[in-house]
Amino acid sequence: MGAGDFDLLKAIEKGEIREVEVAWADHQGYPRGKRIPADVFVGRLEKGIAFADATLTWDYTGDVLDGCRVSGWESGYPDFFVIPDVSTARRLPWREGVAIVQGDVKDHHGDLLKYAPRSVLRNVVDRLAKLGYTASIGVEIEFYMVDEDAQPAADGIQCYSLSKANDLEPAFSELLDGLRGFVDVEGSNVEYGPAQCEVNLNHGDPIWAADQAFRMKYGIREVCRRHGVVATFMAKPFNGQSGCSMHLHVSLWKDGKPAFAPVDGSESETARWAIGGMMEHLAGITLPGAPTVNSYKRFEAGSFAPTTATWSRDNRTCAIRSLIEGENSTRVELRTGASDANPYWAIAGMLAAVCAGIESKADPGTVMSGNLYESGTVLPTTLIDSVAAFRNDTVIQEILGDDVCNDLCVISEREWNAFISAVTQWDYDRYLKIV
Repeated sequence: MGAGDFDLLKAIEKGEIREVEVAWADHQGYPRGKRIPADVFVGRLEKGIAFADATLTWDYTGDVLDGCRVSGWESGYPDFFVIPDVSTARRLPWREGVAIVQGDVKDHHGDLLKYAPRSVLRNVVDRLAKLGYTASIGVEIEFYMVDEDAQPAADGIQCYSLSKANDLEPAFSELLDGLRGFVDVEGSNVEYGPAQCEVNLNHGDPIWAADQAFRMKYGIREVCRRHGVVATFMAKPFNGQSGCSMHLHVSLWKDGKPAFAPVDGSESETARWAIGGMMEHLAGITLPGAPTVNSYKRFEAGSFAPTTATWSRDNRTCAIRSLIEGENSTRVELRTGASDANPYWAIAGMLAAVCAGIESKADPGTVMSGNLYESGTVLPTTLIDSVAAFRNDTVIQEILGDDVCNDLCVISEREWNAFISAVTQWDYDRYLKIV
């Protein structure tokens, strides 16, 4: 069954679905939600399902933070409501008679809550539409399969190896077979690390693509868990091994026609504006695509992860990769994103830069070539540097929303402070017997 063939309300009416998971993404991209009996769910379609808005003010450990603008102790952390979007409904592959549905976060008045990640992306999509464009987004996400001791579930580095994929059976097959109908998978393969995998999703509308990526990460974790392994989307889980990315592919369309269609074998004017916007704001949009302390350990020269603001054609040493193909398939790939990113935030950040580029008719400069690790302006190397770049990019802040950008920075600054105040094994090994 295709992923778009499921009619949730008819399935409930026929008694095929007894329970619905109502899911949404917090700022970390973590799947929050409630399990709702099917008959109760039908009665809550208009009002939605209530959650405490503290869920948009906490860090990776679930501690609520002061300084967020969405809510706080002074407001008493009131409810907001997730309004189910039944077009997102899918059967859960691992629980018979259960479906999952995602939705928009709204306040007591029924207005879209601008602080929620899906709302941030929706607002950027609306801004792009006012410029006359729609976007198509494709997402590629890498992850590692690890055993109960947090070690890779297979050894050796053999990128694209079918034999190494077999070493990860039966979990690897389920990434295609078990998730069929749950997400629109284009393909999967082993990657450039031991037990590292990549899944490519089909391209489509930005919100649809983010919903897919969110649902896929949830599904991969659960499929792997049920096969005795753990799927981690940590950006750099192992020293000396490849990090994990979330590459984003974007193309624009205007009046139903591909705005990135090549002109004399080169980028169209619109494509150059989009690339120019990404080049100009690349430091500023690094944070939405690399949100943790660990994200920045992925940025290493010679690692296939970019370290500088560069663009080129079909070149995996650059940050922005222009792929000139057929009229409908020409696109631009942003390679800075890490697998630990919230897909709603990552896509919103990229499209904000695209909007900025179109609005200013940004010039990306001459196309670059060769090994680009030693070219271009260095990207932020730590989480706190990325926060500073994000705060200082007033254009991106205005497009994404000043208040919600503040809250993302508050969460990130808390993460950095937790990191620099922690005494680690590295500290003991390096200093305890020396100083």
